[in-house]
Amino acid sequence: MDVVCHIITKLELGGAQEVALYAVSHLDRSKYRPVLIAGPGGLLTDDARRLSHVDVRILPELGRSIRLVGDLAALVKLTTLLRRLRPTVVHTHSSKAGILGRWAAWMAGVPVIVHTIHGYGITPAQPRWLQRLLVMIERFTGWITTHWIAVSQADIRKGRSWGLFHDNVVLVRPGIDPQPFQRAVDRGERERIRREFGAQATTQLVGSVACFKPQKAPEDFIAVAHRVMTARPDVRFVLVGDGELRPRVEALIARYGIQDRVHLAGWRRDVPAIMHVLDTFLLTSHWEGLPRVLLEARAVGVPVVATNVGGADEVIVDQAVGELCQAGDIQGLADAVIRRLSRETESSDVCLAKSSRLPQEFYIDETVRQYEQIYERLLTEHRTGVVAQTVL
Repeated sequence: MDVVCHIITKLELGGAQEVALYAVSHLDRSKYRPVLIAGPGGLLTDDARRLSHVDVRILPELGRSIRLVGDLAALVKLTTLLRRLRPTVVHTHSSKAGILGRWAAWMAGVPVIVHTIHGYGITPAQPRWLQRLLVMIERFTGWITTHWIAVSQADIRKGRSWGLFHDNVVLVRPGIDPQPFQRAVDRGERERIRREFGAQATTQLVGSVACFKPQKAPEDFIAVAHRVMTARPDVRFVLVGDGELRPRVEALIARYGIQDRVHLAGWRRDVPAIMHVLDTFLLTSHWEGLPRVLLEARAVGVPVVATNVGGADEVIVDQAVGELCQAGDIQGLADAVIRRLSRETESSDVCLAKSSRLPQEFYIDETVRQYEQIYERLLTEHRTGVVAQTVL
């Protein structure tokens, strides 16, 4: 039986983390023995530890921040652990774990090294010199990478422009389980959640689910909320999530004087129900891979306004589903939200009908199936020395 080891940093409530957790817990147990190595401190760590059939290792040295001494220690610990576990496949997720995990796997002699790009760690917020350095590190690490997986066509195009890969890359969506999002919420529960968020029966509610970090631009969300509420005093906003930028978000809410109209809900585990109480979903990210939260909103049928970054336009495919604006375009996002809130009921029905036809590629079980196909093909190539021509 092949040991498949997934490596990721902090198990926070995020798309890459949820995909990795689902994948290791749903691999075919007749073929693979799953191992998960993760950094400390995530909200999903307890969920991972409850997976009785998955060997979960929490590595304290595997932090998210870049620290030279700590990262070297993490590299040594990862290499030692992989030599002991002797996996045939190492599958890394996210930039930091992707670099350390792939080099540790190479030094441990792992035959198949796979990396999923959930968006790049090379971002517009970084100085140019750092972007160039990170591209160079990714390019060097590409030399020891057996195969790359991208969650969006946008990331494939970007990776090819940087010279990270050529033909050894495949598109596999970071799918969701749409059933919880397509399950109706009863009227009493809907009204209770809306009251909790400060929305009355005649109030329209706009919300988002995101970590408070620069990538997700929660300050832009508040700026959009302020402009919308100036034009539409009947609208309320809710932001589900938390993180390093919370003090700045709170300060901006206070500066605008909208404390009674914006609710910071913190992290919640009832996201499907929350999606059902929203009149519009708003995502203000400055960069992305492919945000799974847009898949969740689409599965519910709530109209979407989002920034056109990463693979967003591969999910929000027409006006019936939502609108896309340039990252940082506060007025454009505010105008789009107002348009969505003003649309007739028939438009919402069309959106819901289109959303119910979420393509199979966006289902999480399809994600796992394609992962297994990739492992099988690469292991066959390794063992026989013959390049298989399997089409995924």
